[in-house]
Amino acid sequence: MEEKKTVLIVEDEKSIADIIRINLEREGYASLTAYDGEAGLAMALEHNPDLILLDVMLPKLLGFDVCARLREKGSSVPVIILTAREEEEDKVRGLELGADDYITKPFSMRELMARVKANIRRTAMSQSGPAEGAMAAGGGLTINPENYQVCKHDKPVDLTQREYELLTFLASHPGKVYSRIDLMEQVWNYGYVGDDVRTVDVTVRRLREKIEDDPANPALILTRRGVGYYFAGQ
Repeated sequence: MEEKKTVLIVEDEKSIADIIRINLEREGYASLTAYDGEAGLAMALEHNPDLILLDVMLPKLLGFDVCARLREKGSSVPVIILTAREEEEDKVRGLELGADDYITKPFSMRELMARVKANIRRTAMSQSGPAEGAMAAGGGLTINPENYQVCKHDKPVDLTQREYELLTFLASHPGKVYSRIDLMEQVWNYGYVGDDVRTVDVTVRRLREKIEDDPANPALILTRRGVGYYFAGQ
């Protein structure tokens, strides 16, 4: 029997945490709950869950800080930020600190469960996918699917899992232009919802900062104005 996937809920409003937990368990997931940032960070590091639902406004340690510290310690667990705010800067900040996704309160449980399933499925696919030899992607960039390692001029590049998946997807289809909605479906594993396409733009910008010689004038991941992004490294 397949082991249950575990989701860590870090949410200081107990009523919201309880509703999320009940719905997760109804969908067949195991769950852990923490009610402040410090406890959430400790549980994440101790239990290494399959996914974290992380509220932004937490006692003791903000969700942004929890996410940043997890990434600093090398954790690649998928993180979905839960934010009650509509401000664009909160969403962008979460993504830039290494979160994989965000969802704005109030949200429907149906949408939240869809996000959880998509992120956990994506992780399972990347871990079980066929590994091939290292690929020279151009511009001094090499991608090694066997160990999920990307190097630039033989030096390792530190990418989040989502950045790695976006890079490998685009590099596997050089010259083909993908719209933001295409990328949400192919890399994020779900279709367009609200303003999610902003997530693609932020991830592309972060990726360019890490792999391009001159991020302001990219030579690897290019933009086709009004259409989308494509890889031109070969």
